[in-house]
Amino acid sequence: MGTVGTSADEIAAGERRRLINVAYRLLGSVTEAEDAVQDAYTRWYGLLRRRREEIVSPGARLTTVTSRICLDLLGSARARRERYVGAWLPEPLPDRTEWSHAGAGGVNVTGRADPAASADPADQIVLDESVTMAFLVVLESMTAAERVAFVLHDVFRYPFAGIADVLGRTPAACKQLAASARRRVSVARAPVPATGRADVVRQVKEAWETKDIAALVALLDPAAVMTADGGGMVGTVLHPLEGGARIAQYMVAIADRAPGLELLERSVNGAPGLVARRGGVVATVAAFDVSDGRVTRIWAVRNPEKLRPWEREG
Repeated sequence: MGTVGTSADEIAAGERRRLINVAYRLLGSVTEAEDAVQDAYTRWYGLLRRRREEIVSPGARLTTVTSRICLDLLGSARARRERYVGAWLPEPLPDRTEWSHAGAGGVNVTGRADPAASADPADQIVLDESVTMAFLVVLESMTAAERVAFVLHDVFRYPFAGIADVLGRTPAACKQLAASARRRVSVARAPVPATGRADVVRQVKEAWETKDIAALVALLDPAAVMTADGGGMVGTVLHPLEGGARIAQYMVAIADRAPGLELLERSVNGAPGLVARRGGVVATVAAFDVSDGRVTRIWAVRNPEKLRPWEREG
């Protein structure tokens, strides 16, 4: 059982934040992560109280149940995404500490928000390398089993014996799945210091605001790719746009069609990004991948349903 004097239910209740973090990394969706965790707790409280108190590690039990639920959701997600209009991207996460007293120019002044005090599941997610848009997009390329094995073991240090219980495979098989996933990540990952990324993103913002195509082209890798997610709810490119020059022209065309567009430097999934507002409403959240001082990837999320955690921006 848990700590002496602490009930299994109290221990279980304290696991919610960690479970949200696990589920978001597995699903790439704040809403689905919250639903999965809620389902796990429903199953927990569906057990007889005597049975709950007999469980040695409520946290491990809830992690296993949450992961199984996510595994089922990942299995059905591919079919859902085949019907999705345009490209599907993970839901971008804000860093609420940037907003509590942010000025109009997007510069932080005094005061910081307290994510731990918020009931919003998006505020419960720890912003680290394992939730950057680049990382989540790589996770999307994995099989459901690879993703579960990798996230649980490499990110949360869950033992392979426990992962085997989630996946219904041997620990050795789970170890192989994690190794396969790790190879995908190592090929895709090209770490760039945060300050370097921030400088490049700031220059992109300035060039975009002034509609300077030449400056944008210089900041974009010639082989850069921009992927946009509108979910069929707002206008955007349905297929990835390739080539720095084409992307620069498209960005300036957007600015021409949207007078009054306001660009703010904001952290997106823990990395430097941009938020585009119009009339005080967040219309686009853009994440960037940078290599050798140039932008190699842009992920622009425009689907309003995925921008709900950003509604308090500003």
